Amino acid sequence: MTIAEGSKLPDATLLKMGDAGAEAVKLSDKLKGRKVVIFGLPGAYTGTCSTAHVPSFIRTATKFADKGVDEIICVSVNDPFVMKAWGEATGATAAGITMLADADASFTKALGLTFDVPHLGFFARSKRYSLLAEDGVVTRYNPEAGTGCEISAGEHLLSQL
Repeated sequence: MTIAEGSKLPDATLLKMGDAGAEAVKLSDKLKGRKVVIFGLPGAYTGTCSTAHVPSFIRTATKFADKGVDEIICVSVNDPFVMKAWGEATGATAAGITMLADADASFTKALGLTFDVPHLGFFARSKRYSLLAEDGVVTRYNPEAGTGCEISAGEHLLSQL
């Protein structure tokens, strides 16, 4: 399956670091009856992800809230320890962005958005995208075609609301 506007997001269990360690997060609980932005990217601490994609959502976080968005979630095929540290290092956590790990890539695979770059050690990593889901249904979807971060940036998605 490749995700598209009008699609219901697949149920998934992602991971985040909590006070007692790694915690399971049921995505369906985060989506039910809510307006949620999700953006996916290839990897924590990687170039464009750290210098463009995450910062675009930090810059736009309050404007999304003003438009009625309940939560912004960043998803990457990484472990929850790395996602926590990266969220703190970039300022994403302080901006209110939820950093979730798709540790086994099951969510990314269900969306049809995996890719491999073996020479970089990237296996089943997430293609770059952003989306808006309302009650779990995708109402806006912006897959990035190239290696940059224009279509999937926070500013672009915000302009569609």
